[in-house]
Amino acid sequence: MTKLINRDELLSLATSSHKESCPDCQSLTCDGWESIPGGFETKALECIGTLRVEDNQECWEEYHPDGTDLWSKNAPIAIGFHPYNKSDVHQCKKCGSKYLRYLEAGGYYVDERIRKLDAKLII
Repeated sequence: MTKLINRDELLSLATSSHKESCPDCQSLTCDGWESIPGGFETKALECIGTLRVEDNQECWEEYHPDGTDLWSKNAPIAIGFHPYNKSDVHQCKKCGSKYLRYLEAGGYYVDERIRKLDAKLII
């Protein structure tokens, strides 16, 4: 079972992140949400926890009080809101850089998305 991570634990993980990416994860330039780049070896990352609470009611609402959007680099990381409430926390096996990942499943597509974990943006 994947460990459920609360806000305080997420903040602690974010502050323990390394500043520089290693060759295994340097192609991830995802300050905001991005699709995982084609050819990226996702095996370089390991899941260390989840923000998904299994029995919670579905929430598709996003949190953008300052006019940001899903793709904004300065969008807040609000774990009770979409897409964070559907995200897992991953870290690079080599350097320890932390990332959030979720699977966007639209009507005709599936897109794996990723974002660097930034302590300044966790609310």
